[in-house]
Amino acid sequence: MITIKKDNEIELLRQGGKILGQILKQLMAEVRPGVSTGHLEQMADFLIKKAGGRPSFKGFKSDKDDKPYPTVLCACINNEVVHAPSLPPKELKSGDIINIDIGMEFPFYPKVLSGKAVKKGYYTDMAATIAVGKVSREAQKLIRVAKQALALGIKEVRPGNSLNNIGKAIERYVKANNFSIVRDLVGHGVGYDLHEDPQIPNFDLDYNKKIILKPGMVLAIEPMVNAGDWRVKEGEDGLTILTADGSLSAQFEHTVLVTEQGYEILTKYE
Repeated sequence: MITIKKDNEIELLRQGGKILGQILKQLMAEVRPGVSTGHLEQMADFLIKKAGGRPSFKGFKSDKDDKPYPTVLCACINNEVVHAPSLPPKELKSGDIINIDIGMEFPFYPKVLSGKAVKKGYYTDMAATIAVGKVSREAQKLIRVAKQALALGIKEVRPGNSLNNIGKAIERYVKANNFSIVRDLVGHGVGYDLHEDPQIPNFDLDYNKKIILKPGMVLAIEPMVNAGDWRVKEGEDGLTILTADGSLSAQFEHTVLVTEQGYEILTKYE
């Protein structure tokens, strides 16, 4: 079921998104050769908790029988597309690219209040890919195209437009730049939970023409762009998703609110 957030809930999502954007900005500034993903993990955990939030990835289970996700961050290097845990730590080298994916529940209520059920906060989700030191021209272009693909998808967010136009705009731009868009992984609604309806493919899909955007919808739009083929595979850890052909991959993501006039990016960091 696609949910419409209320004004007071949107205000908390706005606050949480602003905090999360600034946290990711600080993490991005730490990226350089010799830094480990363990350092980024520790820093993210500290900053989220200091801000009054809770890391939403750590402990997450998409199914009740799954093992809980082990880390605060997904830290994907080079041919890792998504879901690579930041621990055990990996040292970054010049020429690498790293995608930092981070989510937060805000505010976080750690205790039962007045004997009632635990009160929940609201979820925002975002990601960015960063060059480590001097990278190849292909890597530079891939990062630039993935970032612009997200921007073009977000421009399609407005009341009355179909959900499909987001993915259509993303796919058209990516293909025009001779890269491919991952088809086995999609964006999603967000807010009350980390993952909500609707699913948001980054490609043209007829079914999504029926889904019309309305004010109050909150979307996590996240194009995943491969330098080679779009196909992916699961890593040996059972969590990390990699490009099937070993090519580089880049991802950018924002939490976006559908407004009466168009859209508002809740997780801005620039």
